[in-house]
Amino acid sequence: MSKEKNIKSKGKIVKSKSDINTPNTISKLKVKFLLVVTLILIVLLISRIFCLQFIDGDRLQAAATSQQTLTETLSAKRGTIYDSTGRNVLAISYESDKIYINPSDISDSNIEIVAQGVAEILELDYAELLSKINTTEKRFLVASDVEQEKTDKLEEWIDKMTEEKIKTGISIEETTSRSYPYKNLASTVIGFVNSDNHGSYGIEYSWDSFLSGTPGKSVSLKDASQSEIANSEQTYIAAENGYDINLTIDVNIQSIVEKYLAEAVDLYECDSGITIAMDPSTGKIKAMADYPNYDCNSPNTPNSYLAETWDTLTSEQKTTQLFRMWSPKAVTDTYEPGSVFKIITSAIALEEDITDTDIENTFYCTGHYYIEGEDEPIDCWRYYDPHESQTLRNALENSCNPAFIELGLKIGAETSYKYYDAFGLFNKTGISLSGESNSIFYDLEKIKPIELGVLSFGQRFNITPIQMITAISAIANDGVLVQPQIVDKMTNTDTGEVTTFETKEIRQVISKETADKVKSMMESVVNHGSGGQAKVAGYSVGGKTGTSEPRWGTSDGYIASFVAISPVENTKIVLLVILKNPKGGQHNGGQIAAPTASKMLSEILPYMGVESGNKDTSTNSDMSNADLY
Repeated sequence: MSKEKNIKSKGKIVKSKSDINTPNTISKLKVKFLLVVTLILIVLLISRIFCLQFIDGDRLQAAATSQQTLTETLSAKRGTIYDSTGRNVLAISYESDKIYINPSDISDSNIEIVAQGVAEILELDYAELLSKINTTEKRFLVASDVEQEKTDKLEEWIDKMTEEKIKTGISIEETTSRSYPYKNLASTVIGFVNSDNHGSYGIEYSWDSFLSGTPGKSVSLKDASQSEIANSEQTYIAAENGYDINLTIDVNIQSIVEKYLAEAVDLYECDSGITIAMDPSTGKIKAMADYPNYDCNSPNTPNSYLAETWDTLTSEQKTTQLFRMWSPKAVTDTYEPGSVFKIITSAIALEEDITDTDIENTFYCTGHYYIEGEDEPIDCWRYYDPHESQTLRNALENSCNPAFIELGLKIGAETSYKYYDAFGLFNKTGISLSGESNSIFYDLEKIKPIELGVLSFGQRFNITPIQMITAISAIANDGVLVQPQIVDKMTNTDTGEVTTFETKEIRQVISKETADKVKSMMESVVNHGSGGQAKVAGYSVGGKTGTSEPRWGTSDGYIASFVAISPVENTKIVLLVILKNPKGGQHNGGQIAAPTASKMLSEILPYMGVESGNKDTSTNSDMSNADLY
């Protein structure tokens, strides 16, 4: 029903019965819709604010802080490595510069300008550098260990390019480089550092946490151009420099050892050689040498031996051979010690009172020894002219296998293993060089008479050279086993505090009386037996030869070795010489390892200040036993 409206027309009032629609009228439905949309937008806005503030707040704040702050790492100086005297530097760090280029910061029109300028200043190949800038997306290292003169020239050139509005993308970082003044000397012991200035192999790796120190940092505000804002608040945390380390190695003794070891390897056409010199009373390693070795300053360059076949090797083989070249083989390699081990068998027999040194007719050598249950006998090296009646001293002088087989069977497996364990032959020595290997012995339950027989004269099991010399040093040290030691002390370069590593005695293995008897027999080996070529004029020397035969079906070759102690009383040094796979006319320990040890001791003993005695220790070149095992 229509509402009536009054309308003026020509002065009269007329009543109209029709509806009148007002165009500006807003429906309630539209108002409700607008209110709902507004509420939704408000909720979304609040939700976004909540997310930004409470969910992504920490991340966004960190990003903002990163954009507004300039953080610089303050390098810690790597510690210096010295020899035992503290006068000879084996490894030292010095400041140098590294040059980087970020291709994304260089416009295409300026790439050739940058490549040309950098190549000329740093004396690089222009074409190679240009190609790398064109094909590399990320920042890359252009040159390291750059001389200061070249760095100064490069900085001047960068300033000039900046004035010409040319972005070079070049950054110069101060860093430290490592130098090894003695190059090859003790290289497998010292090791080297990688491109990140962290240790790789040897002491550099084993003691990296002490040598490297702790980097510091500087934090300040930066502007849009990434430059530090002057007078802004700055946080500074000083770097803690690395410790200096003194090794137990004496450069002079190490040099003597390496000289004659290299001479022997070359002369007798060996694959390689290992020598360790140790102070038996302290366990300090005076020298530890491998030959062939390498130059610590260029560790990726193959040594002369490896270079002969380098071009024929695959990439994988090259990597394997480099790892092998870097390894300190005195602790990583195992070998069969051969007749040197007869010293241990003798010590056990004497300690257990199974026999004594000079009891007549203790053994009788027929040239062969038949072990019950075995079809074939074990021959004496002198099967063609048997030793016949012998004392224990005679048997050690003659290096008679049948005598020691008989002795080993009398001792028994359980007793033998008890002493092997006491001498530390079942465990790593704990010397602070990474990669130390452990021995490989038969399980006690699997020991039969044949295994026990060959064990007695040092074959068909493997030990490391460091385990062997540590066990012999226990005998030289009145029966007391000590842990071998390669680091003498370390110094905090920031505070001057010195940490000294004391001798670590492990246990009394045999009595002093037994040790004295064994040393006396070792002296007889040199004066009257197979070790005659180890004599040193004016000094008392004890020792034992060793020759490990290659296992059937392998190409390992012989291992000739000799262990020496001097002086026999109050021993100052124990020396172990190992020559692997000699291919010349001689391969026995008495023939090639004993004279090598003699040459080393003839220079080491006077250097150590050991007084020469009046004993007749002239070399007997006519000795019939000079070729003994």
